[in-house]
Amino acid sequence: MKNALIIDWLDKYGGAERVIASITRVLNFNKCYTLISIMPPQDVSKVLSYHNIPIIQTGLKALGKNFRLLFFLFPYFIKRLKVDKDTRLIVSSSFSVAKGIKKTGKNQIHICYYQARNQRYLWDNKGIYFNALARIVLSPILFALRRLDIQQAKNPDYIIANSKFVQKWIKKKYKRDAFVIYPPVDTKKFVLNNKKEEYYVTAGRLEPYKRVDLLVSAFNQINDKLIIIGSGSQKKRLMKRANNNIEFVEYSKPHKVYSIVSRAKAFLHAGIEDFGIAPVEAQACGTPVIAYGDGGALETVINEKTGILFNDQTPEAILAAIKRFNQTKFDYSQIRKNSERFSAENFERNFKRHILNKTKEWQEKNKEDSQDILSQ
Repeated sequence: MKNALIIDWLDKYGGAERVIASITRVLNFNKCYTLISIMPPQDVSKVLSYHNIPIIQTGLKALGKNFRLLFFLFPYFIKRLKVDKDTRLIVSSSFSVAKGIKKTGKNQIHICYYQARNQRYLWDNKGIYFNALARIVLSPILFALRRLDIQQAKNPDYIIANSKFVQKWIKKKYKRDAFVIYPPVDTKKFVLNNKKEEYYVTAGRLEPYKRVDLLVSAFNQINDKLIIIGSGSQKKRLMKRANNNIEFVEYSKPHKVYSIVSRAKAFLHAGIEDFGIAPVEAQACGTPVIAYGDGGALETVINEKTGILFNDQTPEAILAAIKRFNQTKFDYSQIRKNSERFSAENFERNFKRHILNKTKEWQEKNKEDSQDILSQ
């Protein structure tokens, strides 16, 4: 029995890659297919749970770290990947185009885990990825890519969404049903810390959709300390704008990140997350979360119990939320308890059960003999 894993790309080790690592702990894969892999070997090993399996790439590997320049050709390149015909189970992890992989045999089943709203830059209407002029110029291309994205979303036989927020988005954009399985959070690594210090923290990739610019604008108006952990295309711009009370820290060893987050007064997040692993990791430390009340935050943060939610993406709304936060008492142990709903153990158990159920359903639907495809 052969199983294939499909990934958009491998470049940096982050939340999506931790999800894939959990998937490879409960399923054995014979091959991994991806647009490109430029991730250091030690991180690739972590993603694939140290399985030594072949990684099949596309011609995008010739561009190296500049592969995103050809984003408009991603749907074409995913179609160029051909899984072995004797593969029985295809599992794709998609936040871009991995869902678009095509089956090569009639007896294959394709189950896709949506890590996020796919290709958000195609569906953006708020100018986060493209300004008004760029959207006008690129309008014909974006329109064509949206139609192709909808078409490729028909390829999986079954879809799993990483949150109710993404589940609703899939239904709206693709007219498809999805089953929700929340992604894994390493609640064992992030343990309760009752001793908090007088600073705030945020962590993540410093990209436009994270809206860290709003946090910088807010903290430029006050003297409270903010630590920003992460790197990305927006880092230099944010550092130029930030006052001295804002400190930037690169991702380093996990224990350092845990130490900073666990001792923080609160964890802040101003973007719309499809789920948002970092705010849950903060709660696992007992650290309250101040977050924009949309997307995954509505499913992971309990307002005035495990954090404070604000309704507008503005510096003023963030400052008002900080004021409310300082007027609210929090039980750090209850915040920790809330995070345990999203443990890696829960994800792996639920994911394995769902794959098994859907495989049996597919086999019965196609009058095939049931076979156990799961790792023992």
